Amino acid sequence: MNDHAHGTTPVGRSTGAVLKRRAGNLAAGALGAAIISVLMVGSMWAVEVADYVLPAEFDVYGIWAWDPDGLGGIFLAPFLHAGFGHLMANSLPLLVLGFLAALRGIGRFLAASLIIVLVSGLGVWFTSAPQTLTVGASGLVFGYFGFVVARGLFDHRALDIVVGVGVAIAYYSIIWGVLPGEAGISWQGHLFGLLGGVFAAWVVRRRRRALSPAR
Repeated sequence: MNDHAHGTTPVGRSTGAVLKRRAGNLAAGALGAAIISVLMVGSMWAVEVADYVLPAEFDVYGIWAWDPDGLGGIFLAPFLHAGFGHLMANSLPLLVLGFLAALRGIGRFLAASLIIVLVSGLGVWFTSAPQTLTVGASGLVFGYFGFVVARGLFDHRALDIVVGVGVAIAYYSIIWGVLPGEAGISWQGHLFGLLGGVFAAWVVRRRRRALSPAR
């Protein structure tokens, strides 16, 4: 009579450990993404409240086109808004798209955000009419949209591709914002933010390991 041992095979244990580790990493990434996106939007609200309460006019520290002194506004403009209505319009998409953009790691998210801010801000500075003042986080909104949609294409990860397709379907209408339209709306910030997001997805993409030929 043959004895049969029943139990988990090493392969089964290995697969279970991998799945458990991936689930843990995803949960940790989601928590970190939620925290940083809330902190980012919360800081914008804090600045807008301070701008409303204090006698100082914070918006003057935005991007002044073609003015060398206005270049510093590239890094400040995303946190400045022309009133609470402007900020409210940006808050929800920033929370959603910022969360999705940060899922793959805070380091990659911060690098992508810096690239988006620079590309969007410089695009606004160079292409807006001289002495035009631009404020707002719309460049980040369009940048995170472009980043999340393009990330799956560059990283070749199934989950990122699914998320990118979902975001493209849910937010496709914002694409029209990159075209000149309503006066007082910086389509330049939208356009260069979108381009900056796609560029950021390429820069921070996952590097593939070179495969050694079999011998």
